[in-house]
Amino acid sequence: MTRKERDGTGPPGPPSTILVTGGAGFIGSHACVELLDHGYEVIVVDDYSHSTRQVLPRVERIAGRFVGAVYELDICDRRALSAVFDRHSVDAVMHCAGLKAVGASTLMPVEYYDTNVGGTTALLRTMHDHGVHQLVYSSTGSVYGDAGHGPLDEDTPARPTNPYAASKVLCEQILADVCHRHPEYTVLCLRYFEPAGAHPSSLLGADPSGDPGDLIPHIAQVAAGRQAQLRVFGGDYPTGDGTAIRDYVHVMDVVEAHRIALDHLLDGPGMHVYNLGVGRGRSVLEVVAAFSEVCGRSIPYEIVPRRPGDVAELVADAGAVARAWGWHPTRDLADMCRDAWRFQQLNPHGYAGGGRRPNAKR
Repeated sequence: MTRKERDGTGPPGPPSTILVTGGAGFIGSHACVELLDHGYEVIVVDDYSHSTRQVLPRVERIAGRFVGAVYELDICDRRALSAVFDRHSVDAVMHCAGLKAVGASTLMPVEYYDTNVGGTTALLRTMHDHGVHQLVYSSTGSVYGDAGHGPLDEDTPARPTNPYAASKVLCEQILADVCHRHPEYTVLCLRYFEPAGAHPSSLLGADPSGDPGDLIPHIAQVAAGRQAQLRVFGGDYPTGDGTAIRDYVHVMDVVEAHRIALDHLLDGPGMHVYNLGVGRGRSVLEVVAAFSEVCGRSIPYEIVPRRPGDVAELVADAGAVARAWGWHPTRDLADMCRDAWRFQQLNPHGYAGGGRRPNAKR
């Protein structure tokens, strides 16, 4: 049920007011631009533990519209979260908040389960208390784990190899159980594989603090001289060049799928799972070569031991979402490298130095 239905001000229709958790993060911020560009009212919650306040003014600059409200809070804090739902008539939630680094999850498993699983249950209980039953959930292709070679479809059993992926599997199981118990719920679970790139405006991109865990931001920092060389985790995988293979998909394609998902929340209740990827795997060294061609510089690298929890290959079969929604990625690896490099060049110190914004705006 949308806000218009609850208020009795209009006929049933797609949701119009969207709460985006983790809206200042990499996926969340790009999703906010996509939603604002398509006329949605956007409410953001984020604790800025892995993001920055400097992002949202850039979102508004790109979209030419203000975000409806922004709240700094921990997604696990049900009281603070409930206050947001009390204040706004939310139609649907886009749940992007969470911890996502494979390597870090092996070192901090409790923190990952606490944030990813605890945050999801806190959100679900708050949604239920406020009569909100529509959710787009950001999951990951990492749930498939060590499932083998070749494109993996949604029927491939989950075989998580690290706490991050395991926490996502648990969240998906919770969501499926909620939909089974409460038939009024619709959950669209999007398992995207390796999001990369940046907004074409170069105002938004990946700005990791410390040592980047994602490959392309790491390469960009090396190309810009912010880091001396790239560390390639593992050169002895059973792949063509010994390095791990992933399915890289442009962040703008990913958030387009999130926006399209909102149009399909009225298709029918229950939980529906879709992969997001291009269907083609690229090795680490292939990505290094592609980025080097874009930036015109060689990328120094060293092969170091594998990271715990990593697997040799993860490639998506995204045929289901293409058949159901007509979604297809339209950008390739060169586009991802080009956009990421442009963001790095125009933001040599990331988001540092931008203006602050208040925690909430009317």
